[in-house]
Amino acid sequence: MIKKLYNLKKMQTDQKILEKAQMLSRVSDIENEITLTNRQMVTTTVSKFGAISDFAILQIHKNTMKYHIIKLEQMKRNLEKKIEQLDEMIVELQKEREKFDYLVKEEKKRKFKELLKAEEEEASEYMQSKYIAS
Repeated sequence: MIKKLYNLKKMQTDQKILEKAQMLSRVSDIENEITLTNRQMVTTTVSKFGAISDFAILQIHKNTMKYHIIKLEQMKRNLEKKIEQLDEMIVELQKEREKFDYLVKEEKKRKFKELLKAEEEEASEYMQSKYIAS
């Protein structure tokens, strides 16, 4: 039973670690998109002798990109909070897994001692029967 609990905690820990890796990948993607959007915002221009409406459209476009960056940064912060929560969960699961691992090892030691004791008793009985038979 303890072995099953240990395996369960190990599996849950592995799942949380995979989930964390996926979130870190998403954060990296968001950071790349923010960088790309910033670069586009800086390099977007209109023709030198364009109409005034071109400048208004350019400003609207830049404002839209700024809003997009703000949304991406909010998503990034939310993901980072979730990653922190996952880290805490992973630590707790690892603690539980180590506890069950300790119990499994103690159970193995106990069974081994019982096996040695049974073998010793069996050897003792065999020697006594040999001694009595002679």
